[in-house]
Amino acid sequence: MSMRIILLAAAVATLGSAAHAQQRIPVGHLMDNSGPTSDVGVPYGQGVADALAWVNRTRNGVGGRQLAVSGFDYGYQAPRAIAQYQAWVQRERVVAIQGWGTVDTEALITFVTRDRIPYISGSYSAALTDPTGRAPRSDKAAPFNFFYGPSYSDALRAMIMWAAEEWKARGRQDRPKYVHMGANHPYPNSPKAAGEALAAELGFEVLPAIQFTLTPGDFTAQCLSLRNSGANYAYLGNTAGSNISVLRACQTVGVNVQFLGNVWGMDENAMRAAGTAANGVVFPLRTAVAWGGDAPGMATLREISQGGATPQTEYRPVHYLAGVCSAMLMVEAMEWAHAHGGEVTGERIRNGFYARKDWVPRGLEGVCNPSTFTNEDHRGQMTISLYRAVVAGDTTQGSVAELMRNGTMRLERVTDITLERRQEWLGW
Repeated sequence: MSMRIILLAAAVATLGSAAHAQQRIPVGHLMDNSGPTSDVGVPYGQGVADALAWVNRTRNGVGGRQLAVSGFDYGYQAPRAIAQYQAWVQRERVVAIQGWGTVDTEALITFVTRDRIPYISGSYSAALTDPTGRAPRSDKAAPFNFFYGPSYSDALRAMIMWAAEEWKARGRQDRPKYVHMGANHPYPNSPKAAGEALAAELGFEVLPAIQFTLTPGDFTAQCLSLRNSGANYAYLGNTAGSNISVLRACQTVGVNVQFLGNVWGMDENAMRAAGTAANGVVFPLRTAVAWGGDAPGMATLREISQGGATPQTEYRPVHYLAGVCSAMLMVEAMEWAHAHGGEVTGERIRNGFYARKDWVPRGLEGVCNPSTFTNEDHRGQMTISLYRAVVAGDTTQGSVAELMRNGTMRLERVTDITLERRQEWLGW
């Protein structure tokens, strides 16, 4: 081979390597910025978007390749989500997706398994946690589904365990009464059977569920039913927007019950909107701290926030932090894929989720709780941190940041509960 041919081949190889380095990695980002869960979807989606933009800006993407993030607001309409998924797969060849709702995420399980595309959702349905499909109550295997945080079912189990102990601490000898509240919809219904089963196991009297819509409305009738039922503990399965309406209505009619909020059911914005009606609600926090907490990773979190599309240096609600942690788990699984084979493919990204135990994204120590995924169990977190919303006064004056700063509102740690990794709870 002549020297000219050798040099030409070397030049082609170099250009090919440079082109590969410059080729962007396509990633999908499904959001609800306009639908019935947008009250919590907006801050969560902003956290995801800001984190991915920060990775491009400060780390030059993954393996020297920028992330090409395609965001889509589907308005919480599952058919639109499925159609967009098909477009992402066929036209953009995405290698991973940050998803959102329960209906659409569960509908896509078969698709993402077939296409081998890791799907990191904002839905924490327990149906997404069994990668093998062999668990007693699993409907199907979900080997490419992941999420950051405890499942809805496990979070509710932790709150019911806490309620059982809290009831005893009051010195009560009678049976406590428990009721599930929420829309007749896959998202609030996701943990219903699991919660009611554990409540019965722990000696609660389980009352008939009370339904209220995902969209805010007049829920006086539901609150009167709740008051007349004599319930002691009530689980709010909807997002914060409609829960605010329930809390206000129940305060008005004099309901005396301990509300248990699902992970999307309470946050700082809801506390401000509901005012003292939100005082005392117990709910799970996915991160180790809220905004401004004492953690080494708070500096990175502020940097991510300040560089976002809507820069904000004052305060971000709990869902924003969870969005950042979710995005960074995906990014680091992608980085593992690059380091172990070069090609950032869906299957390698999936394997990246299995590569670490008690995994906290670097730079976010003390912010993101540790996660552990295995090829037989996608329950990433089994320790659930329970917090209480404390509202001490008028919330109509001042921003969330001001109200949190002056103590009118605060998030108070209640306890941490570590669940057994019971096989019969996997996928349920």
